Amino acid sequence: MSVTTGTELTTTPVTADPALDGDHERMSHIVLEGVKTDEGDFVSAGASVVEGMVMGTAVKALCGKIWVPNRDPKKFPLCPTCKDIAESQGWKIPAS
Repeated sequence: MSVTTGTELTTTPVTADPALDGDHERMSHIVLEGVKTDEGDFVSAGASVVEGMVMGTAVKALCGKIWVPNRDPKKFPLCPTCKDIAESQGWKIPAS
């Protein structure tokens, strides 16, 4: 990940949280791709899942997992942490 501040460029490695390895590899995750402002504008929250699949860009799930999406999420159960976070925000979770 690169961050630009003024005229300098710094590079920070993107790493996953070791506590999220293992079973999190075999789950579907919820990625917040952006939010709509009160004025109706869309503000990106980072790379989209489609961008990640096409360009190999890492995305970040609500639970904190960072990965490059490359599998069909319908083949895996939903991450309970992502689900709990989404439901706590009042978001509807589509039925699988």
